[in-house]
Amino acid sequence: MLTPGTRLGPYEILSPLGAGGMGEVYKAKDTRLGRDVAIKVLPTHLIDDPDMKARFEREARAISQLTHAHICTLYDVGSEGGVEYLVMELLEGQTLADRLEKGPLPTEQILKYGVEIADALDRAHRAGIVHRDLKPGNVMLTKSGVKLLDFGLAKAVGANEPPSELSSLPTQAPSRPLTEKGTVMGTFQYMAPEQLEGKDADARTDIFAFGCLLYEMATGQKAFTGSTQASLVSSILRDEPKPISAVAPLAPAALDRLVKSCLAKDPEDRWQNARDVRNELTWIGQTGSQPLPAAPAGAARKKNRERLAWVAAIAAAAVAAVAIAAARRLGNRITELDRPTVASVVAPQKTAVRGVALSPDGRRLVFVARDSSGASILWIRSLSSLTVQPLSGTESSSFPFWSPDSRLIGFFADGKLKRIDASGGPPQVICDAPEARGGSWSPDGVILFAPAVDGPIFRVSASGGVPSPVTKLDRARGESSHRFPFFLPDGRHFLYLVANFGAPGDFPGMGIYARSLASEKEQRVSPAHSAMAFASSSFGGREGSLVFWKDGNLFAQPFDTKALRVTGEPAPLVEDVQYFPQTQSALFSVSGNRELVYQPRAASGVSQLVWFDRSGRTIGTLGTPANQANPRISPDGKRVALDITDPQSGNTDIWIYEAAGGVPTRFTSDPALESAPIWSPDGKRVVFQSLRRSHPDLYEKASDGSGSEELLLVSERTKYPTDWSPDGRNLLFRAIDAKTNFELWVLPAGSRDPVSYLKAAFGVSHGQFSPDGRWVAYASNESGKWEIYVAPFPGPGGDWKVSSAGGAEPRWRRDGKEIFYLAPDGKMMAVPVVVESSFEAGTAAPLFQTRRRERISATDLFSYDVSADGQRFLVNTDVGEVASSPLNLLLNWTADSKR
Repeated sequence: MLTPGTRLGPYEILSPLGAGGMGEVYKAKDTRLGRDVAIKVLPTHLIDDPDMKARFEREARAISQLTHAHICTLYDVGSEGGVEYLVMELLEGQTLADRLEKGPLPTEQILKYGVEIADALDRAHRAGIVHRDLKPGNVMLTKSGVKLLDFGLAKAVGANEPPSELSSLPTQAPSRPLTEKGTVMGTFQYMAPEQLEGKDADARTDIFAFGCLLYEMATGQKAFTGSTQASLVSSILRDEPKPISAVAPLAPAALDRLVKSCLAKDPEDRWQNARDVRNELTWIGQTGSQPLPAAPAGAARKKNRERLAWVAAIAAAAVAAVAIAAARRLGNRITELDRPTVASVVAPQKTAVRGVALSPDGRRLVFVARDSSGASILWIRSLSSLTVQPLSGTESSSFPFWSPDSRLIGFFADGKLKRIDASGGPPQVICDAPEARGGSWSPDGVILFAPAVDGPIFRVSASGGVPSPVTKLDRARGESSHRFPFFLPDGRHFLYLVANFGAPGDFPGMGIYARSLASEKEQRVSPAHSAMAFASSSFGGREGSLVFWKDGNLFAQPFDTKALRVTGEPAPLVEDVQYFPQTQSALFSVSGNRELVYQPRAASGVSQLVWFDRSGRTIGTLGTPANQANPRISPDGKRVALDITDPQSGNTDIWIYEAAGGVPTRFTSDPALESAPIWSPDGKRVVFQSLRRSHPDLYEKASDGSGSEELLLVSERTKYPTDWSPDGRNLLFRAIDAKTNFELWVLPAGSRDPVSYLKAAFGVSHGQFSPDGRWVAYASNESGKWEIYVAPFPGPGGDWKVSSAGGAEPRWRRDGKEIFYLAPDGKMMAVPVVVESSFEAGTAAPLFQTRRRERISATDLFSYDVSADGQRFLVNTDVGEVASSPLNLLLNWTADSKR
């Protein structure tokens, strides 16, 4: 037992919270950050027990891989004086077990908590983690909702682990009865039949336990009972609990059906995943006790269900196409439809959609998705057709938007703002846009756009020219960025988003603003965390509607275009809409008529770190799927630094893995965004970028996590470190000048005055020192598309182009004999080089096809790294179809407001 005042690293023990067979829990103070935390330690008498220690480490691995609003957060792991400990979020509230002592819960609470638990389970299952001990004592009820606790029995799906003699004692309050030691894992009262029989557990095992929780929440009684352990096991294996309706007549009938399916003895007859259960609970909450459709009949029928779903989607699209075509023949009178109609638009290649825009006339849809080669391009779909057409010449595109006449499309690619005819043809460059965040086109031929991630809104003629700023960041107010401009119908006034990426949570000025091209006066319209749209169709107002994303859902609110303010109350449109927290953008669009398109929420930006050999053969993985970027192998090859984004909060931190695997260690924990880690040549220091001052600055910290963080460089420019010279004397970083483009700068050791290295009228990025420090490989869009070049360092001298047909993300082999880069289609390329008195490059040759994660934000600099000998590649690999979801087209979406 630890006494108050005891120190475990930087953590000071304050008081005990509870104890159980698996650990002791204490309230403690993090003396570095000044916050209270919960510390769980392995009891002294169990430290020498290899099984218990293995389980303790398993819990650390499990929790570290799970970042979710309804899963208790792991802050740190450590060992001090022989004490193994976990540092976790300190929660205030009561357990579900404590609440159930007072009786059953109201239906609305059952559904609310049920949705949150199911969402947490879905996150864990998608990360390959099964809880295996879900019960009321492991669910904490807090003011912000439920928190799922105690992954001490968690197991990676598919792990071939034989039954053990481990105690099934998770940490709990001392007053709680503890489970007896046995040969099975979990707490008997909530264990699935397959667990009791010693079979492997999977996601459906947790669904059984979840059914037990829902039953108990609805009835106040346990689903299975027995006077002895043997009779309890017998009841779980053979008996059916009383229907919920027989115990709690006021409970929705649909809930009875859902729970019955969760509690099926055969896993094949249960719900097959937690997401489906969550969706059904949400549906029950919306429809009350209406009859529930037949429950799923197991994995054997899953393929048929999926086939029927796709057939239904295609059929719905066909019906919608016919309806739209008919309405057009009636003189574009889409208002003839008297109720909302939904259709699906399936993306080609089942790839993730990264941007979408409806034409102002409501006839066509443009979106960003990969083609068969793996390149992200623009696709056009007529709403009266079932086919989609690619637009060639739009590789690496993002944030498309339409001209007012619906004939042209503006988009961003290769560090440029471009335009292209919707019917096809060569794109035209309008101006530079290094790292753009949205655009809008006025009837007068003016384009508003955000050319950089931390700058103001600019204007430029749609025919081309020199951009000029129309807004100005207020740094004193904490503004990080102005982005996603949207012209109002008069073509003079516009909306835009004011964002902050350096402060935790909300800040007072964040939200949607309105202003005029002719005035510097701004007006805050509404708090918001995402891009917005204006629809001339009224949703309860006279002027039109402001459509925006909030807390996962889309809302419409009447908007007065003369007073530039919202009126009335926001009305919900659709739930569970895809959102990208890194850019603060939701995936939806509205037309000037009655069409709205959106993508339901799916796994956003999830990727897996995968080791490949030179032939493209998979030779291992590192960690589990996560929203991660910028993997960087340490100079000795033993560690990997990267940044991981919390999908709920959108915050990004640096983490470090052992290259051989295991539990990642959190390297940064500031509430602001931190990314792009770079190792020092000796591996003892790490430089990274942080937004804690509301703009990107460079910081340095010891790679073992000790000591304080040193601020290396602060300035208004956006900065990302890209490499450290082999002699440790120079730090190479990319800077963005919103008026020009990407530039490469050098910060000498011990200096606060950076020196320009490559600054030109075109963009240069991703600088990498050669192993001897005499050359720099970098990417440049000098030719109109990104290619790889090599130039002498520190200069002067010419440059050599080493890529062919496009390239990005150069890396050197440690002996300097090869340069690797990624082709536009994702192929890993290798170029033999000679670096002696001069530079010589051979012919680039493909090694293997990657499916690297698509860039989501400006912080996604590198998607891979290579071992020192050039034989192994660690690629941040897209998980594939997990991120794929059709677009939903909602026609006549204002009809409900008129009824």
